[in-house]
Amino acid sequence: MYKMRPLPPAVDPASLDRLSRMETATIGHTYQFGFADPALQSVLPGKSVVGTAVTLALPGQDSTLLHHVIAQLRPGDFLVIDRLGDTRHACFGGGVALASKQQGFVGAVVDGAHTDTSEIAEHDFPLWSRGASPITTRLYDIGGGFNIPICCAGAAVLPGYAVLADESGVLFIDLDDLNDVLTTAEVKTERGIANTKRQKSGEKLGAITGASAKVETRLMATAER
Repeated sequence: MYKMRPLPPAVDPASLDRLSRMETATIGHTYQFGFADPALQSVLPGKSVVGTAVTLALPGQDSTLLHHVIAQLRPGDFLVIDRLGDTRHACFGGGVALASKQQGFVGAVVDGAHTDTSEIAEHDFPLWSRGASPITTRLYDIGGGFNIPICCAGAAVLPGYAVLADESGVLFIDLDDLNDVLTTAEVKTERGIANTKRQKSGEKLGAITGASAKVETRLMATAER
């Protein structure tokens, strides 16, 4: 059975522009939702992309629906593939990377394996996965779901969520949370820039963060007992 639903509205470009200036690790200081398992990592080093989540549920050994839906994605879309628990069969390789690059969407994440790492690098397509596998999917025509609610590496993902994927991992953000997440992360980023300058000028990390003051206070209280 194939479940096919329409593409979600694209995330507001101004919000994506703000998100593109952030890092997942910065947001991770204060936001606890939507982070994929850290086992999902970038296949190509140094990649950082933002986009609109377009979801795909793909069963085990079958990549039929993946080959079909690539042509439906838009510039600015980010394909999120739920492998329904399969981590052995690689659905994303050189041919799929080339088709994805030609279609022009911004990137993809596979909650499972990829293959053809060098070809993916040759096509320069941003992809996140759990690692490489030599065992690939086939066109078995079993079924799957397009633009349905999915789970990607422990994170619930609805079509239309905002996505930030970088060298630290992958984050999916509910649009209801997006402005608050961005505002908090922007403040955190500015503070981080200021703290870096203080460190480079010779201040100690523990003094800047307040960690040393906490330890010294605790030690003083212990000594007074």
